[in-house]
Amino acid sequence: MLRLHILASGSRGNASVIEDADTGRAVLIDCGISKKDFMARCAEADFDPARIEAILVTHEHTDHTKGLGVVLRGLAKLDARPDVFANPATLAASKPLQEIAETHRVLSFGADASGTGKAGIGIAQKSGRPTELELAGMRIFPFVTSHDAAASFGFRIECDGDVVGFMTDSGIVTPAAHDALQDVRLLALECNHDSKMLERGPYPYVVKQRIASEFGHLSNAQASDELASLLSNRLEAVAAMHISENNNEYDLALKTFAETLARENHSARVCCGYQGRLTSIG
Repeated sequence: MLRLHILASGSRGNASVIEDADTGRAVLIDCGISKKDFMARCAEADFDPARIEAILVTHEHTDHTKGLGVVLRGLAKLDARPDVFANPATLAASKPLQEIAETHRVLSFGADASGTGKAGIGIAQKSGRPTELELAGMRIFPFVTSHDAAASFGFRIECDGDVVGFMTDSGIVTPAAHDALQDVRLLALECNHDSKMLERGPYPYVVKQRIASEFGHLSNAQASDELASLLSNRLEAVAAMHISENNNEYDLALKTFAETLARENHSARVCCGYQGRLTSIG
């Protein structure tokens, strides 16, 4: 069975681990937190970070990448040297990733992956179209999300019949995302803001427009509608992700998902990915 360890989720830093509970093999999705917090939350989850075999980068924004270099150096001290996987457009837009690629292997994924890159950057073509990655004994299918980044992706992760769906940072649910998130056992789904709180909140108007746009973040209502459309007999747990500390509340996101499940008479558990503490489901 797969386990999802949400080490951090929010605008100040993101990192999640998908672990095969039977083998201990794992992949890391994003790393926008400090090495101290990363190691502490892995220990709290009773997970050995040396078992991480690959790191997937959803997009280049710093809350998803700023801790990657220091965490990679920490993993190297544990004799762990996982490959980093990013779309070529993400690598081209991210100075931290480019610096990492000078000394660390960075492989590409995505429909537009060309495998060329700049001299010395170290991009290697991993797969063609459609993308499928085989990492840590898992089959991983990246899918496009709608966000104001050079490129942005979520992931469907399959292993021995078990499935996890993972999507944050998307202003709408793309058709590719909706298809990829079908029939999963564990679902991590962005539930970023409450529309009324965003409208009345402290952000400048242009920022509010960006968040609410199709290239911003999913609202509670959007996430709730998508959750209702994804319900299946297989779904056991859903985590509300990337919850805004200024334009949402953890209890409100939980309530939104719980009400959707109650209305549909579905028994899946509901939890949150928190900015400052661990959540594990699986």
